[in-house]
Amino acid sequence: MFKLWISIKKDIRILLRDKVGISLMFVMPIILVIVVTSIQNSTFQLVNKNKLPIIICNTDTGKAGAQFIESVNKIGMFNVSQIPGEKATTIADAMHDKDALLGIVIPTNFSSQVNNKAKAASDKAMAAFSGQTDSVKAVTKQAANIDPLTLYYNPVLQESLRFSIQGAIRSALQLVQTRETLRTLYYASNEKELPKSLENEMLNSNTTINMLPVSKDGTRTTPNASQHNVPAWTIFAMFFVIMSLGGSVVREKVSGSFIRLKTLPTNYLVGLLSKQMTYLAVTLIQAVVIFSIGIWLFPVIGLPALNLPADLFGLFVVTLVCGWCAVSYAICVGVFANTQEQANGFGAISIVILACIGGLMVPSFAMQGMAKTLTNISPMHWCLQAYYSLFLEGAKLKDVLNNIGSLFIITIIIQFITYLGLKRKNLI
Repeated sequence: MFKLWISIKKDIRILLRDKVGISLMFVMPIILVIVVTSIQNSTFQLVNKNKLPIIICNTDTGKAGAQFIESVNKIGMFNVSQIPGEKATTIADAMHDKDALLGIVIPTNFSSQVNNKAKAASDKAMAAFSGQTDSVKAVTKQAANIDPLTLYYNPVLQESLRFSIQGAIRSALQLVQTRETLRTLYYASNEKELPKSLENEMLNSNTTINMLPVSKDGTRTTPNASQHNVPAWTIFAMFFVIMSLGGSVVREKVSGSFIRLKTLPTNYLVGLLSKQMTYLAVTLIQAVVIFSIGIWLFPVIGLPALNLPADLFGLFVVTLVCGWCAVSYAICVGVFANTQEQANGFGAISIVILACIGGLMVPSFAMQGMAKTLTNISPMHWCLQAYYSLFLEGAKLKDVLNNIGSLFIITIIIQFITYLGLKRKNLI
């Protein structure tokens, strides 16, 4: 125990001298988590609270064009601006001048085509009611399609958001067509105009959709940007101990410390254990610092506060296992690297790659094929899943044992590879 304590004190002194390593392990992740959370929180607000600016150029002179613009306005996700119909060819310039992300050109014959389609649908319905099958077939052949609307979009919009926009615009278009069809059908059957109150009653749906998050603890709190980002970048910070720990292992090999330790009445495995304990404490401190920033600093700078999970013991166990895996990986890289540059270069690149395939930068549920398979070999994936279960789903320790078990197996494999590397290089 005395030898282990002395070795730990030695590693602490070496760590405190590594100013650059400490900066990479603490300052860089703190800046990263603040910046990324700010960006994602702004994105959430753009989608959920702010309205997307859209320019509509109406070249149609009928009622359907105006009704379509009114329907787009009622969707609630667009801030609609109109430009004269004669400027349809300059819609791209208008979008640039008004900083609009979207633009729509309504065709000149939009109203007439909507009316023709509504008339065809009404005639088809009336013929079907009267049992005139031949008339139904004739009307079906005469039914005309409406020319497509032209939707311009800024390339910065992500594909998922573009699909949502397209669905919203299609809903507005469908509402215009349905309204005109109802009016035509009502007039054909009653020979008078459809009352406005009846039209609103038929078109307006009173059915509401309640969206509730599903959680293991039965709560109904919606996770915010901090719940998503703080755990993810805490994992990233833990694995970045490789910049200090990996370099420390390489320096001891290059300086001959390994050889000198073999002449002493101790085992270098004691030195490896001291490094693991020292840097495991560092990873725990990293987690405490970053979580504290999420809890107390984020509300001060206008970001949503981090809400810790109810199972704090489960959070500690997950953090402990994640930190041990990160430390084990750093020592493994240091054992096999021949120079400090190799350890730092390979370590930094490999951490970024593991973060990518582990779901820290791209959600794992969005991955397909080979990328989806590779997530299972990334320790960061299992770390992230355990944290997300605690933070986002309200899970308990027993609910994340599968993730912890997978992470523990990966860590044991890394430890075994490190041992083989030490034996191969005659370092132990």
